[in-house]
Amino acid sequence: MARIEPHASFQLRPGERIAVGAGAGRLPVELVERLVAMGHRPFVVIIEGEADATSPVLTGQDHWIMPLEHIGKAAARFRREGVTHLVMAGGVSRRLRLRSLRPSLGILHMAPRVAASLARGDDNLLRAIVRYYEGLGITVVGAHQIMPDLLAPPGVLTTHAPKARDRADLKAAAIAARAIGALDIGQAAIAVGGRAVALEGIEGTDGLLQRMVGLRSNGRIAGRSGGALVKCAKPSQELRADLPTIGVGTVELAHAAGLAGIGIEADRSIVLDMGAVASRADELGLFVIGLVEEDWVQ
Repeated sequence: MARIEPHASFQLRPGERIAVGAGAGRLPVELVERLVAMGHRPFVVIIEGEADATSPVLTGQDHWIMPLEHIGKAAARFRREGVTHLVMAGGVSRRLRLRSLRPSLGILHMAPRVAASLARGDDNLLRAIVRYYEGLGITVVGAHQIMPDLLAPPGVLTTHAPKARDRADLKAAAIAARAIGALDIGQAAIAVGGRAVALEGIEGTDGLLQRMVGLRSNGRIAGRSGGALVKCAKPSQELRADLPTIGVGTVELAHAAGLAGIGIEADRSIVLDMGAVASRADELGLFVIGLVEEDWVQ
């Protein structure tokens, strides 16, 4: 299993410039803030309908609000902006519709590999996009290379630690999450009573947790308390894009779903504002733990 080097560092040489492909969530905002603090001048591509187009952090830089179907025009725009590096951050909830792609020279080169990858799942699509930009001479980097402190460390991050029954739930959820990850379906699963009861689909982790609230309320998991959410990277994960991510909102949704805690794969997952995540989990009585492979193969 490939591991991310936690101490990787990111540097731009004089004359180089990085673009941020900004999707949904807090990660793109934190990433742009960090790049600006490092003295860089990022070019921000705000994916329309996904990233927060009202964010002063994102719109306060040189930026372009790009409909997803205009992706073929990005290469030409990058050349005009002097972009040499690209980092993709944040979620994209809807799939690219090939019939809606705007005609451009870039699409003539991109469309065949994108079309082939769409049928094979999101991770294949991300790898195809990465290869496309790398073929144009643009260096693709991961958010973790710019902000290595966001990587989840191994071990318990909270005052509350998992009990024996929680460990059984963590193991069952991790095995299920790895299984659906191998099929390029999702990155997360929930286990209660030592067995998987809900798997992440196209709705993402927030949708999975909201579905779990419904399962609790309608009696589908009657009489069973606790349980654990586990997020881990897919076995073939493109590590420079779409790493498993949790934040304070994940903790609050896990609590609403009646779970005892959250496990996230150590060194291959991102925790947004780790201190705030741990503090909120402690307030709500949940544990958060960075899992290593031994936690689910034993």
